[in-house]
Amino acid sequence: MPNPYDFLAEWFELLNDDCDYPSWSQYFIEGLKELKAGKKGLELGCGSGYFTRALTKAGYTMSGADLSAPMLTRAAELAREEGLSICYLQADAATLRTAERFDFILSPNDCYNYLPQKALPGAFRRAAACLKKGGVFWFDVSSACKLRTKVANNMMADDREEVTYLSFNRLSDDRVETDVTLFVKGQDGRFTRYDEAHTQYIHEEADILSALEAAGFTVLRVEGSLGEDKNGSDRMNFICRK
Repeated sequence: MPNPYDFLAEWFELLNDDCDYPSWSQYFIEGLKELKAGKKGLELGCGSGYFTRALTKAGYTMSGADLSAPMLTRAAELAREEGLSICYLQADAATLRTAERFDFILSPNDCYNYLPQKALPGAFRRAAACLKKGGVFWFDVSSACKLRTKVANNMMADDREEVTYLSFNRLSDDRVETDVTLFVKGQDGRFTRYDEAHTQYIHEEADILSALEAAGFTVLRVEGSLGEDKNGSDRMNFICRK
């Protein structure tokens, strides 16, 4: 079975165009300014790089890191198309090492849901080691409620002109296992099928807070999607300082 995002990378931003990337980016830009976070940032789990591009255009010096080589290839392509110079590197959040230190690390859109619970303390220590003293660590996870009640044991579909996306999700103890199928239209009009599997782990807020404290972070606040109340939100943002 291919790795997660081997085939999805090319279509990721298109299939997520309902998440309002411009408002999401502005949420980070305004929040980083409020925190006086500095201008040198790393997006961890950058995917195809939308946020690295948005923050670069807002005046930040950004780098992007992701475990998926196809995602990084797509990120570099899109940055070049927009005339942006952004450094992208392949890295695993669980074993992250960087040659330089950053003013902030931003990790949106579920990067840490791809790590099992036991890996979080070590991953957070790795993030801390890549930050300057006083640096900001801002990441989110899909909430336990979302994964258990909206995603698990459900099927999702998105049918576009050039690609059809199907996901079949099942709850398995502390995680959601997802089988993704893509049907991609070729130049001859025929569709080719691609399959890949994803595993997202369910993280409880208390466990995350404990792991952050052990890694040397002060949690400034926890909030829901785009700053809304965390209670009932599908997404939980953890905004921390080293």
